[in-house]
Order: sequence, then structure tokens, then C-alpha cells
Amino acid sequence: MTPALIASSAHLAGGSAPDLSEVEFGLMIASHAFDRWTVRCMAAAGLPDLTPTDVMVFHHVYHRERPKKLADICFTLNVEDTHIVSYALKKLDRLGVVKGERSSKEVFYSVTAEGAAILKRYAEIREQCLTSGLDAPGGGGLDYSRQLAHTLRALSGLYDQAARAATSL
Repeated sequence: MTPALIASSAHLAGGSAPDLSEVEFGLMIASHAFDRWTVRCMAAAGLPDLTPTDVMVFHHVYHRERPKKLADICFTLNVEDTHIVSYALKKLDRLGVVKGERSSKEVFYSVTAEGAAILKRYAEIREQCLTSGLDAPGGGGLDYSRQLAHTLRALSGLYDQAARAATSL
């Protein structure tokens, strides 16, 4: 007996790739769980009232501790609407955790000392609450995480390509 598909949209599970509907449902619920986690972890680290996008931008600005331009942040995070990232940067700047410095026509964003301390606390909480579950039975472990990351990046490309194709219809 074939197990029933777990899909959010039965009308999509009936096509030529029914398993893809199950993957999409998994992506949706995992995305919401991840968003909830990042926001609550950041609140526990001392910075409440951020959106998932704010948290994502904050982490990326700190990545490798090198200043970044708005366009580069958007490109790396695969965000088309620069206004969304710009709003997050302004919010983080008002909170004193990110600063923008003008160099000729460009603004380069970096994390302040206060922001770095909050991100360090975030990493500690992440270790305490999240990564310990990777070694638990059913947690998947690091090899599984690497494989999943590769698969998600591949799916991202597939969905980006499909989005471009749908735009031309």
C-alpha cells in the first residue's frame, strides 16, 4: 500500500510530479518554523521585534565581518525588492546594531560592536537550543544537513527558473 501524500494542495498533487507537492508543503512549514525560530532566538539574544527578513539581513551584514553594499546583500540573499532590504537596514541602523558609511556614491553596511555582541549571543543560544538536536536520534546529523543544503540550493535555482518562465507566459 502506497502511503498517502502529505500536501497542502491536493489539486497540485495529482499532476506529473505528485511528490513535488509534498516537498512544497514541507518547504512551507519548514520556512514558517525557521522564521519563528530566528525571530525568537534573536529576541532571546536581546533584540526583540525583528522580522525574519531583519534577522536574515542582520546575519548577512555580519558575514565575514566585511562591509556590504545594498545590491550585494540583495543579490546574495536572493531578494528582488531592494526596498525590503533597505527598510531592514534602516531599522537595524535605528536600533544601533548596523551602521552605514558612505564611500563615494555607495553606502557600505557593517555591524556595530553592540550588534556583534548580540549576534555572538544568538550563536550561543543556537548552539544550546538547536544544534544539539542534530546529533539526537532522527536529527539527521551533519552529513544530512550538508546534503539538504545542497538540495535546497538546487531547488532554489529550479524555482527561480520556473518563475522567469511563468513571467513570460
